[in-house]
Amino acid sequence: MIKLLVFLLIIGGVAFNYSNPSASNSLEDVISAMDGRNVNQLSGYFDKVVEITLHSRTNTYSKSQTEVILKDFFHSYKVKTFEILHKESANNSAFCVGNLGTRYGDFRTTIYMKNRSHKLLIQEISITEPD
Repeated sequence: MIKLLVFLLIIGGVAFNYSNPSASNSLEDVISAMDGRNVNQLSGYFDKVVEITLHSRTNTYSKSQTEVILKDFFHSYKVKTFEILHKESANNSAFCVGNLGTRYGDFRTTIYMKNRSHKLLIQEISITEPD
């Protein structure tokens, strides 16, 4: 009986280490917010400071500035869709690469998240014209 209990604890611990549902859930929430053009929902995942690349300009902004910049971009470019091309998540980070469809064409979009205080938060957002 004790051997069985030890075995189950070991297997459970190994399975827990290899799965991080909060990482994938956070990433899925961010993807859903992008696809739904919901910057308010997206802002819940911004870190205190976020690096934004729009077109070819990169700068670092506060959480509130990031929200204003993305709302303006989504409104000005009339964002329509967000299609995921690739996504990955690990214990301490996650990222996705997607195609942001707008009224004025498509933009390659990359979002990088990192674990901060047991929550994945957006560190970088890049929205650029495709090569």
